[in-house]
Order: sequence, then structure tokens, then C-alpha cells
Amino acid sequence: MCKIDFKPGNMLYPLPAVLVSCAAPDRAPNIFTAAWTGTVCTNPPMVSISVRPERYSHRMIKETGEFVINLTTEALVSAVDYCGVRSGRDVNKWKECRLTPISADTVSCPMVQESPVNIECQVTEVKELGSHDLFLARVTAVHVDKKYMDEKGTFHLNDSHMLAYSHGTYFTLGKALGTFGYSVKKKTVQKKKRMPKRKSK
Repeated sequence: MCKIDFKPGNMLYPLPAVLVSCAAPDRAPNIFTAAWTGTVCTNPPMVSISVRPERYSHRMIKETGEFVINLTTEALVSAVDYCGVRSGRDVNKWKECRLTPISADTVSCPMVQESPVNIECQVTEVKELGSHDLFLARVTAVHVDKKYMDEKGTFHLNDSHMLAYSHGTYFTLGKALGTFGYSVKKKTVQKKKRMPKRKSK
């Protein structure tokens, strides 16, 4: 395989395309799209988002220390794109995208009702990196859509047709290729029982 040198840059794909909601006392609640987000710690549960300082929502998050990560689905792809290219300075993205704000439990900013998972976050640290500021945050509450819960209480998130973002294009998750740890599990081989041959008379 031939490799071609490429300029250094952000080529870590695919990424989750999420809607981040936030609010401030002197501003109406806003939503913006973020793909630079991820899990950073299990215990305590922590996540991160990277936001350009010039974005309308940056000041809200920095001042309040709160935001909500709302996971997205195929049904929300238009809203995800719109909230990434339009500014809350100019439009009410909740109204334009027909998204429903609902109250959170531990933060003052609203959650997106249409999202399958809402992750409430409280900022613990802000790192000024250059083009973006990295917000490290502790997860203070999680909400899931009950329509993806079965009768045994198992949450089937992959049934929601989640969105991913890769190199400028939105995708839904494709077919499952395996579950965690499948490559090292012992494979049980069932031997076929051979039926005894009948003796010819």
C-alpha cells in the first residue's frame, strides 16, 4: 500500500455529531453542533468538548460552567447540520429546527427532548489550546429515551440510528461487525452427530 504525505491536521474520524445545549442568565438558551467531543474518564465519569472562543455559545459555557451533550440520530441530521452552520446570535435554532427544550436535573440549561441520550455536564477545567478551548466536564446526570428500553431494562442505543461525522459528511452507523471482546472469546464448535449407516440386507 502506497502512502502519501499529508499536511498535519485533524484526521481522526469518524466522530460523534452531537448537539450541545447551553444557557446564560442574559441570553436565551442555544444549541450548537460539535464533533470534537469525547469520553475522557470512567470514574468519575467525565467528557470533553472543544469550542472556538468566537462561537456564540462559548461565553455561556465559560461563564456558567454548564452544558448538555445531546446525542443525535438519523432523524435529527438536518437539525445537526443547521445548528452547525447558523449562529444563535442571528436565529432561534430551537424554533427553526423544531426542537423541544426540556428541563435538566443538575444544570440550568435545557436538554433536547428528541435526543435519545442527554448528558448533563459541569465544567471542571478549561484549557486554552489555540483555535479551540477544551472544556473538561464531569457528568452529573444522564437521561435516555424509554422507547429504546426493553422489558428487561436493557438500553438498545444502537437501535436509534445514531449519527457519525467523517471528513465533512454525516453517516448513520452501519451493520454490526462484532461485540466487545468477541475476538478472544472461545468459539464452541458443535460436532455433528453421525447417524449409523444401515446395513444393506
